[in-house]
Amino acid sequence: MSGRLRLHRRLRAAAALVAAAAGVAPAAQAADYSFDLSEIAPSPWQASGFVEAKAESFRLRSDAALYPLTFAGATPRRTLDRGTASFELAGRYKQGIFTAQGRITGTSATDSDVTNSTGAVLEAVLRASPAEGLSFDVGKQVQRWGKGYAWSPVAFFERPKDPNDPQLSREGYVMVSADAVKSLSGTLAAVGFTPVVLPVSSDLNRDFGMRGHTNVGAKLYLLWDDTDIDLLWAARGSRPERVGLDFSRNFGNQLEVHGEWARTLGATLRDLGAGGSVTTHTGNADSWLLGARYLTENEITFIAEFYRNGGGQDDGQLASFYGLLDSAFGPAGTQALQAQVRSLAQSGYARTNPGRHYAYLRVAVKDPFDWLYLTPALTTIVNLDDHSFQVTPEVLYTGWQNVELRARAIVLKGRNGSEFGEKPAARRLELALKLYF
Repeated sequence: MSGRLRLHRRLRAAAALVAAAAGVAPAAQAADYSFDLSEIAPSPWQASGFVEAKAESFRLRSDAALYPLTFAGATPRRTLDRGTASFELAGRYKQGIFTAQGRITGTSATDSDVTNSTGAVLEAVLRASPAEGLSFDVGKQVQRWGKGYAWSPVAFFERPKDPNDPQLSREGYVMVSADAVKSLSGTLAAVGFTPVVLPVSSDLNRDFGMRGHTNVGAKLYLLWDDTDIDLLWAARGSRPERVGLDFSRNFGNQLEVHGEWARTLGATLRDLGAGGSVTTHTGNADSWLLGARYLTENEITFIAEFYRNGGGQDDGQLASFYGLLDSAFGPAGTQALQAQVRSLAQSGYARTNPGRHYAYLRVAVKDPFDWLYLTPALTTIVNLDDHSFQVTPEVLYTGWQNVELRARAIVLKGRNGSEFGEKPAARRLELALKLYF
């Protein structure tokens, strides 16, 4: 065979390869690799959720100041065991520019005194997305403003987090909102704007605040030099006017720093004096938070936050409230005094963290000593004014597919008259099994 013929055949083979790569192979070969795109198209329906079974054992303090408020009318006891079954179901349907999504939850809890069953719609939202970076939402929704982990003072249109379990799902409010995001080139890489309208009436969002108001607010988002920044505002309505700022920035792959600041303008502040006298005045309340998250090379996660609650009470105010509770529900207590302390409790003295200054630290270790699927953690919350605290050791196991097993203990310590020393429970043991689907 001549050299010219060999060259000619090589050129023909190369041309065939190029044609095949370009998608112009013979019809018989193309048919071998054909498929129907509709078979792999995503379904417009999506559903997920979990069921959970939980057993709890409480060690109670029948002599604690808050015990009569929590266990009103019940016989004093030292222990309480409770079993709880719960579920959460989320669904989503997308058609064209419209998306409908929702989440519901239900819980049944039983102890030696009572059995309670509750249910709620956490979210029910209809979204329209007519263009890229633009959407409109109407319905029950959670905005999730703020960068804090355990607390979030700029969450103006949300129910507060539970610092004992910040990842728990929360119920939203019925509102109308929009979200517009625009990418840019330069130091300012992105801008976003989120307006919110939240009405309050006798039938709608009743627990948000004073009824008969349409509450409006907005968030302006900026991505400035790799730093996430939000400027936030809520007009005066069911609650006083509020303004705020938050930020979050990553320093490499291991360290993230975040912070929040919020000012409530014209807040109603209550000072509890000797003998139970209450002085009310109006002023500005500043709350702020500074925190960090650090991940070591061997996958130990540290989360630390310092929180200043501008609407909270110092250790003297809380001690006076707890002393008033002891008097109200003691042998010399009267119905009028009990009504007074219940009103103070509802105004904020009995909320989860009513104090002024707090520190939060969580340390979680993934797969220690090569124990796969095991994550032990230790969480501490400290009231820095009265030095009372709670500590929560826990172990999470995820070795079975779609199954989560968690065991934890919450231990509260503090002197008489301190926040964690006057909680109705001194200790709580918990074992929970959660199945995802």
